[in-house]
Amino acid sequence: MTRGGRAGKADRSERRCIVTGESRPVSELVRFVVGPDDAIVPDVAGRLPGRGIWVSADRAALEEAVRTNAFSRAARRRVVVPEGLVEQLERQLVDRLVGLVSLARKGGGAVAGYEKTLALLRSGRAGALIQASDGSPAQKARLQPPGGEERRIECLTANELGLAFGRENVIHAALVSGGLAERVVQEAPRLATLRARRDQASRHQEDAPAPGRPHAGTGDR
Repeated sequence: MTRGGRAGKADRSERRCIVTGESRPVSELVRFVVGPDDAIVPDVAGRLPGRGIWVSADRAALEEAVRTNAFSRAARRRVVVPEGLVEQLERQLVDRLVGLVSLARKGGGAVAGYEKTLALLRSGRAGALIQASDGSPAQKARLQPPGGEERRIECLTANELGLAFGRENVIHAALVSGGLAERVVQEAPRLATLRARRDQASRHQEDAPAPGRPHAGTGDR
């Protein structure tokens, strides 16, 4: 993971998650620091001063860190955990990813829309395929990412992806191969991992039978 735009050595370094105790690549973790007011602050760009406190970019681990205030143990002093810290982190990760895509677009390194995305993919110049998480699965499957599925990014909604292009909604987009495409590919997994558990929970709730109704296949025959 490129931290704050830095590449190279930082990409290969590891840190220990304060919840799981496991050492993992920084690309799979989120850095926090203690602010001047003793409040925990997410540092998604890796630029804030202070000793880093690392948590796996997983909603369960982050919620556990908040619930048990593992941040105080890691900081070795009492710290304040702001209400809605996980949601604040999610917004920052979205803003960072949208900002990178917007920067690529302004530099002529990004296109949006099915036909333009398809054309860039076919040209061999694409470095990443970005598709809205709430887009049609069948339609999204018609486009293949360059260089493998790790370059298909699906953690932004159509509205969020639209923000990067100055539109209301965008379902398909692609980035020209290069530095910004690589940064997006490196940074996207943190947001994808953070949102995965929430999305799974939402699907579980949608599939669950309404109160008083039997599960499918268990009613009267």
